[in-house]
Amino acid sequence: MSLNDLRFPIGEFVFPQSITEVQIKNSIQTIDQFSKEVEQLVSPLTKEQLNWKYRPNGWNIKQVIHHCADSHMNSFIRFKLALTEDKPVVKPYFEDRWAELIDADIESSLLLLNGLHTRWVVLLNALSGEQLKRVFIHPEHGLEISIEQNICFYGWHCKHHLAHIKQALKYKGEFEL
Repeated sequence: MSLNDLRFPIGEFVFPQSITEVQIKNSIQTIDQFSKEVEQLVSPLTKEQLNWKYRPNGWNIKQVIHHCADSHMNSFIRFKLALTEDKPVVKPYFEDRWAELIDADIESSLLLLNGLHTRWVVLLNALSGEQLKRVFIHPEHGLEISIEQNICFYGWHCKHHLAHIKQALKYKGEFEL
C-alpha cells in the first residue's frame, strides 16, 4: 500500500460538476451519522490504541477526532456566514497545528461533534434551493464555494476520516512500506 493510498483511503475529493438532490441528501445523511459512528469506533479503545496513527507521520486517532471537531466547527460557522452575509471571505486556519494542540480530551471532542452535528443537520435539512447556492470565498484557494458544494465536501470529509480511524485500527499503528 502506498503512502498516498494510506493518506486518501477513499480517494481524494473532487468537486462534482453538477450536484443533485440525491447527492445532497446522501451527504447530509453521512454528516448526520458521523459522530455516532466515530463514537462507536473509539469508545472501547484504550489510551494506547487512541495513539495509533493511520499512516506513517500521520495523525493518531485522537488527533483525527480533534481535527474533525475543529474542522466541522469551522465549516458550520462558514455555512452560517454564507447564509447571513453576501459572499463572505472566510478565515483559513492551520488545521495541522490545531489538531496537535492539547486543548481537549477525547470525550470533549466527541461531545462537541455530537452537539455540533445535531445542529448542523437541522440547519442543512432546512435549506432552500436558493440557500444551497449561496457562497463563501476561501482566500487560500481564491474560490467561491457554494453551500451545496461544501455539503458534498463534508460528506466526503466524514467518510475520509472514518476510513483513517478504521485504517489505524486495522494496522494497529504499524506500517511496513
